[in-house]
Amino acid sequence: MKMNFKKIIEFFSNPKRLFTFLIFFNVAVLAISLLAFQPSIAKAQAGFTPEIGMGLMAAAVAVAGSGIAAGIAVYGAATAGAAAIAERPGIATWVIILAGLGEGIAIYGLIIAIMILGTL
Repeated sequence: MKMNFKKIIEFFSNPKRLFTFLIFFNVAVLAISLLAFQPSIAKAQAGFTPEIGMGLMAAAVAVAGSGIAAGIAVYGAATAGAAAIAERPGIATWVIILAGLGEGIAIYGLIIAIMILGTL
């Protein structure tokens, strides 16, 4: 099956569609991270202390903040990229790379959250 990037770019060139997709994607990442951290959550419930609560809050802020920042970064890269592709179609690869770099922000936040929860 051959991927048609032109249709994908046309689909995401609508800012509302792109923003909706990013919200659902970041909610899915948050849900997966919560499922992955169940042992830490169970450990926190067994012997809850203020230090554990602050660690869980720090991890939540890291994931949520990086998810929002990634959404803003990908939104900017995609909207500017759609305009750039309209003028020069050969630049599509660079737009995809830049959008991927923006999405990397969410992964960095997830890694920081894992490191925080590893110290609990």
